Formats: sequence, C-alpha cells, structure tokens
Amino acid sequence: MDTLDRSATCAGDIAVELQGVNKTFYQRQRSAHVRDVFKNLFRPRVREIRALQDVDLVVRRGEIVAYAGPNGAGKSTTVKLLSSVLAPTSGSVRALGMDPMRDRVAYVSRIGVVFGQRTELWWDQPVSASFEWKRVVWDIPQQRYERMLDFVRELLGLDEFMDSLARQLSLGQKMRADLGLMLMHEPEILFLDEPTIGVDVLARRHILDFIKNLNREQGVTVMITSHDMDELEQLAGRIVMIDRGRIAFDGPFDELRNHFGDRRRLRLQTSGEEAPNLSRTELLTTEAGWHEYVFDAEQIKLPTLLAEASAQASVLDAETHRAPIDEVIADIYAEWET
Repeated sequence: MDTLDRSATCAGDIAVELQGVNKTFYQRQRSAHVRDVFKNLFRPRVREIRALQDVDLVVRRGEIVAYAGPNGAGKSTTVKLLSSVLAPTSGSVRALGMDPMRDRVAYVSRIGVVFGQRTELWWDQPVSASFEWKRVVWDIPQQRYERMLDFVRELLGLDEFMDSLARQLSLGQKMRADLGLMLMHEPEILFLDEPTIGVDVLARRHILDFIKNLNREQGVTVMITSHDMDELEQLAGRIVMIDRGRIAFDGPFDELRNHFGDRRRLRLQTSGEEAPNLSRTELLTTEAGWHEYVFDAEQIKLPTLLAEASAQASVLDAETHRAPIDEVIADIYAEWET
C-alpha cells in the first residue's frame, strides 16, 4: 500500500485520525424451509461481516480527501464512524482532537454530514422553515445565523426556491439546500457521502464549485465519497482507496494512475477503413476511417505505435490523451475481484 509520509504532521494540524480501526457486523441468517423454523428461532446461523480491518488514516486540516472503493468496501461505514453514528469494534477514532462517540455533543456541533438522497428538509414545509428550525434547535445566535444564511444563499443559489415546499424540489435543489443547512453552524469538517448521486450535470457543477470555494475561502476540511472518479479528481489532490475493509491506496491521483499503469487513448485517422493492427493495444472503436485504441504508455511508447500504423496505412491525423480516471479505477476494481 502506498501512503503519504505524515511523520512531520503535528497533532494540531490533524483533522481526522484512525488507528487500527476495525468494525464488525453480525447478521442473523434464516433458512426459508418450514422444517428449520425452530432452528431459526433458537439456534440461528450468524454471519460475521468485517466492514473495516486495521484501518489507519490521517487527514490534515484544510485537505480535500477523496475516499473511494467498490460497493461494500467500507466507505459509508468509515463516514458513519466519523460522524458518531457508529462506534468502532476496536481501534481509535479521533477527529478535531475528540472521540466522536464519547464527546458526541461537542463534536457534532463542529462537523457537517451529508448522505446522498437523505434529507433534513421538512417535506411539506418551505425550505426557509427548515433553516429556521435549525437555528432554533441548534441555538445559533441570530447575527451568526443571518451572516451564514446570506453566505449559503449566494454561494448555492438558494433564493430561487427558498419559499418552495421541499417535496416540490428537484434532487439537485434538495441537495443544495441540504448543503446549505449543513453549513449554518459553521462546521470545521464536512463528511460528504455521495453528495451528487442522481443529480443532473448543472446541479453537480454547482455542488462541486461550492465544495471547492468553501475549502479555499473558509479552510474547511472535506472528506468525500463518490463513485464518479472524474468528479473526485476535479476536487481532491489525494485519493484514499479502500477494498474489503482495508486501505489499498493512499496518495495523489497521478500516483494512482502511475501505480496501476499509464493508461492512454489513441485516435487515428487513416485513408483506409480497416484499422491498423497495433501491438499491445486494445481496439475500442473503428468508424469512417477513425480508429480508437487504449494502451499502457509504460509498456509501449506512442512513437512506436505511430510507426506501426504508418507502416500499414496512410495516417492522416492522430491524437492522444490520458484515459478517464473512471477507466483506471474500473481496471483496479476488476483486478481486486480476481
């Protein structure tokens, strides 16, 4: 596993620290056969699920960290541990110098949490009522509340639907409102679990710009999970990948690409319709004289491929670029499954 060197990080600069964290769940298994009804009641079979295994993780203050992995890898479990929803089976969880479970009241007043497609909005009330509810319940001073309300309304573009009922909002509007609600008490850390799931392209852009601006202008630490790797690469310089409950990679996105090969795309236009046969490449598409390949630049160089193509056909045009990070991640997930 590749890890960042944190030996020089002082305790005051650490926002989140997990040491040797394990989380185990137990599920009762039931047989569907009638003959097993008493066995199900008195001697049920129990399945052990090790959601997290010996996880060590440090997040510095002011960082944006992407936290990724396949379904069931342990992403949401980690976020729930850090948002005081769950306690670890063993190991140490610290954030802002506190234990999220033991210091829960003081701790939750300093963090913000958003789970995709779960909302704090009052369903049959205007959005503004949910914000007023938060002011009262969280006992936010009026001056501070008004300052933050002005800030989030402008940053997230909430004015267009502040007086609309929550049930009438689009998914993207709900998410923007939930992000605004989360900020009203001025949290120091944001834990965002799939905050753009299901939203349209424009809403996604609003949300990503908001997160980047908040981190840059307010210095808020952000830990975000998503299945959209291109989205994460836009936000974060560092990605932590988890697989089967263990940290599998921790480092910059560029290092991740290089660690698993320098995957690139090559598009060629030739005078003929037939695609040249290029070594160590995979032909993705061929249409109207344009041929697209994928290759690993660490295994074969671009000049070699162009020379091979020119030897087989008249090359009219060529372009190359790095493969989308989603492709890199898909290859990694496929490798982990084997």
